[in-house]
Amino acid sequence: MATEPMTLSDLGELKGQAGDTSAGEGPVHVQKLDTLGRAYATGKRKNAVARVWVKPGAGKITVNGKTFEAYFARPVLQMILKQPLIAANRMDQFDIVATVAGGGLSGQAGAVRHGLSKALTYYEPGLRGVLKKGGYLTRDSRVVERKKYGRMKARRSFQFSKR
Repeated sequence: MATEPMTLSDLGELKGQAGDTSAGEGPVHVQKLDTLGRAYATGKRKNAVARVWVKPGAGKITVNGKTFEAYFARPVLQMILKQPLIAANRMDQFDIVATVAGGGLSGQAGAVRHGLSKALTYYEPGLRGVLKKGGYLTRDSRVVERKKYGRMKARRSFQFSKR
């Protein structure tokens, strides 16, 4: 019968014997590209889902077959979409194609931003730290609360009257 380790130092020696070379290291992120040399990611926000492809190019951004300025007419939504590119300092280096469905324009812009951030990290894993620090890789899980029975909305009650 094998001897069982009795102290913490014995356990440490066993860990070294197991061939575990990743002691203290985080996961290694590798480049994920398809056969056409593009990185693909899915982004979500509220009820909107965006599919985003990133490939090297001149900085052309297309959303649902239109330029992103035509699709997201408000400057705030355009700014939201460009935030990961500005943070990564890659503004005119990638062509981006996105298809987005569901939700409203604000949710769609957030979904494209989330998908773009993930696709950038798949194309260039070194950008992960910058984008994670900016909060662009985190999926915003806030969604609309459902309406409850006996209420006007999710929490709003009907007006009470004594008469």
